[in-house]
Amino acid sequence: MSAPRTLAFLALIAGISSSQTSDCSYLSLLNNLTLAPTNELLTIMRPVRNWTNPSLVQLDMVMYGILDVDEKAQTVTSHIWTQMFWRNEFLTWNPSDFCGINVLVIPRSMLWIPDITILEDTSDTGSVQDSPLVSLYPNGLVSTSKHQVLTSTCHLNLFQFPFDTQQCNITFVSFNYEADTVKLGTGSTSTNLTSLSEQLMVTQGEWQLKNIEIFNYTFIKDNISRSKLAYMVSIKRKPMLYVAIFIVPLFYLLVLDLASFCINESSGEKLSFKVTILLSISVLLLILKDMLPSTEEKLPLIATYCTVIFALVGVSVLEAMVVSFLIGLDGYSGKEAQSSGNTHMDIQLEATYHKEPATYEEQGIAKPEKRHLAMDWPSGLNLLRQILEEVKAARQEAGRQGKGELKPGRYKRLAQIIDYVFFALYFLTVASFSVCMYIVWIQGYFRNSGN
Repeated sequence: MSAPRTLAFLALIAGISSSQTSDCSYLSLLNNLTLAPTNELLTIMRPVRNWTNPSLVQLDMVMYGILDVDEKAQTVTSHIWTQMFWRNEFLTWNPSDFCGINVLVIPRSMLWIPDITILEDTSDTGSVQDSPLVSLYPNGLVSTSKHQVLTSTCHLNLFQFPFDTQQCNITFVSFNYEADTVKLGTGSTSTNLTSLSEQLMVTQGEWQLKNIEIFNYTFIKDNISRSKLAYMVSIKRKPMLYVAIFIVPLFYLLVLDLASFCINESSGEKLSFKVTILLSISVLLLILKDMLPSTEEKLPLIATYCTVIFALVGVSVLEAMVVSFLIGLDGYSGKEAQSSGNTHMDIQLEATYHKEPATYEEQGIAKPEKRHLAMDWPSGLNLLRQILEEVKAARQEAGRQGKGELKPGRYKRLAQIIDYVFFALYFLTVASFSVCMYIVWIQGYFRNSGN
């Protein structure tokens, strides 16, 4: 009796072990879940047992890199990684029934995938790399991920360029499902996603990631409600390169223009030096034009900075031209005064030369014989004397009228006064402008950095 019982017991154990061995394959699990390429129902319908129950799609986004920020096109190119989770109520199993299988990796073409898109996306389709597989868990949780080089539109506020911080939204939405059908959410907090992005960040260029904030809301348009999940990415520019190649040279040119007041006006090099500075600022303005867009509503501070410096140097050039003109006018007046003195002396010499000579008897010389003249000598001499007296009187009257204008040194003193007063006002304006720009521009940057 013991032998048949032993054989029956061994057969029972062999049957149980064989059944367990067949259940340990993925094929048995797929057959149990009726997962096959021919089962199209699992790919086209939303996986809920009651259609009134919404499907919660959890989406986490991590940034791998900030590749480019185009100020003119108002776009940001970044490398992102997204992972989605949702529940399929038809695909659940007990892991103990299948030798502890707790995850099943299958092609994504076999399951329903939420149609989640990014509103700000302007990149081509070749930049998206969807994972060809999805992971299925015993409780029906489905997970899929994708990498994408995302070029998204972003309204860049360049008022404090290059000390600016930009906030760009990456908004996920379902175009075909309403909010009561598909709800978007996230499985991680903004702090965790920011920390993970900072750890995984490969390249940032001239930018630095500050934080990632998450906003989940529902909007209604045309009586249709949609669920939105927005990631607001805050990035801060690294400004040191722009400070070294743009801001400091402009300020140095302004200091050189202040120092040019020490150049002597008589050398003629002051005006040419100021014009050279003005041309250098014009070159920097052309470089700035290539960097910033022309669609800004408010003039950026760096444009204000360049424009004010250009205007100050331009006014300084005009002042140098006025001073040079006054000094040249003073030299011309001195030459005219000298020419007038020489003419007056020539008239006096002529008058002295034409005085009536002494009589021959007073000189003890024998009187020559009288000759026939074209006119009587005493009357001709008197006529010449009268002409010379009239010319002398007219010259003296003209000299008295132009005495104030032809006085040498008057315009030069006026030019010096204008130069001194303008330098004082110019220096005060430059100092005030520098302090204002530091308070509004630089301190604002450090205050934002501290926050």
